[in-house]
Amino acid sequence: LSCHVEHPAAGYKKIFETVEELNEPISAKITGIIPSWLSGSLLRMGPGLFEVGDEPFYHMFDGQALMHKFDLKNSQVTYYRKFIRTDAYVRAMTENRVVITEFGTAAYPDPCKNIFSRFFTYFRGIEVTDNCLVNIYPIGEDFYAVTETTYITKIDPDSLETLKKVDLSKYLSVNGVTAHPHADADGTIYNIGNCFGKNMSLAYNIIKIPPAQTDKSDPIEKSQVVVQLPSSERLKPSYVHSFGMTDKYFVFVEQPVKINLLKFLSAWRIRGTTYMDCFESNDTMGTLFHLATKDPAVYLSTHKFRTSAFNLFHHINTYEEEGFIIVDLCTWKGHDFVYNYLYLANLRGEWEEVKKAAMRAPQPEVRRYVLPLDIHREEQGKNLVALSYTTATAVLESDGTIWLEPEVLFSGPRQAFEFPQINYSQYGGKKYSYAYGLGLNHFIPDRIVKLSVQTKETWVWQEEDCYPSEPLFVPTPGATEEDGGVLLSIVVKPGAERPGFLLVLDATNLMELARAEVNTIIPVTLHGMYKRRA
Repeated sequence: LSCHVEHPAAGYKKIFETVEELNEPISAKITGIIPSWLSGSLLRMGPGLFEVGDEPFYHMFDGQALMHKFDLKNSQVTYYRKFIRTDAYVRAMTENRVVITEFGTAAYPDPCKNIFSRFFTYFRGIEVTDNCLVNIYPIGEDFYAVTETTYITKIDPDSLETLKKVDLSKYLSVNGVTAHPHADADGTIYNIGNCFGKNMSLAYNIIKIPPAQTDKSDPIEKSQVVVQLPSSERLKPSYVHSFGMTDKYFVFVEQPVKINLLKFLSAWRIRGTTYMDCFESNDTMGTLFHLATKDPAVYLSTHKFRTSAFNLFHHINTYEEEGFIIVDLCTWKGHDFVYNYLYLANLRGEWEEVKKAAMRAPQPEVRRYVLPLDIHREEQGKNLVALSYTTATAVLESDGTIWLEPEVLFSGPRQAFEFPQINYSQYGGKKYSYAYGLGLNHFIPDRIVKLSVQTKETWVWQEEDCYPSEPLFVPTPGATEEDGGVLLSIVVKPGAERPGFLLVLDATNLMELARAEVNTIIPVTLHGMYKRRA
């Protein structure tokens, strides 16, 4: 990988600037040839409003949720975007200030209100944000924009209108769910979230939302917790951003980045505290892997896996083979929390400053861990992994735990392979060969990478002064190869005449097939989905 790429012009600052929404879709100028079978919409979520009045948002995950859509139809492409009408957004617009505390930005009481109304706000407790800027996914026949709280927002994927706010905690015992659910082929959705129950007992709940109902009722009303995984620390759940799922198993990685519950519950009484202030690192626990079976869903308390400390946001894929579970992850080494480095001031710095900050941050690495299922008959001290194609090891310790060492699939100093995607519809939870990701260069997204998880070979798309986003894989209808299809990414090229474009790459070799350029800057997007035309 070309790690020497520099960004002295600092064009990346542009992807962290406020934009206006559009009144109607605008048409794109196409160069190259968009495959004729590609007919649908690329839907993406990200922050789009980075200050309200004269009050700034401070963290990358604070900007107000903006939904983007590139529509592909009869070889024509249009681009459209709209802010989601969340409570956080509507109230900010109404009062021209930050009203609801976001991930890294505190909301202060309105200075114009009198002491009594301030006093009441103080006792009303937590107002949890519904700023759904992270991802969008289908539940049944509907589409929801999500963040990591229990609030999800139903949207219309065609008009981008906001339909309604749904509180999952009305139906499920969870205090938040991730923005990275898994789906079975029939549309059943699985997700994981923290739950703090009676007398502060703490657990992680895996939830299940059934597919579209024949009687047209809302599947969310029939959602349930299927299995509960214990927390290793009583008052400090680990931060959870995604999890692994195969046909038969769930894999949950408990990392040393913790939410201090007591701080969290009291934080809201202290002026100026944010979610970020409630995180801390446990520098002695390392990282734990938990397993549960899927059907019936049972926690495997007998299997205790441990390894050294890392931060984890994204699972790439998980599959089972010959009595082993293979878990591929985008890790960041150590227990220092990566989100500490994602404040906007950090990301908007001059290039030399950005590089300096990234030097201090945890270092990224793509790793493969292998978990043996059969652990009873083995003697301790011996590597239990008997798969020919991996160097990952698992060793039984005297205390009955199993110590894991990974195989490194990709590593480059301050060069991350992140926001991973695979051919999910055919290879999710199954043995696979390829992952596609966004290359972060000192946290700045500047390339798209394809990684062979078998040979470790990489392919790269990169262009000067271009800042791409997570590449989504769309399979060619009837394709027989795993990588038969295209990658779709929204790219920003700040100096260009048409600075925002949809990039279409051939997934086999990352050669450009087409780009559809629009005359507007598009801010950073986090995750999204491709919706085929019905």
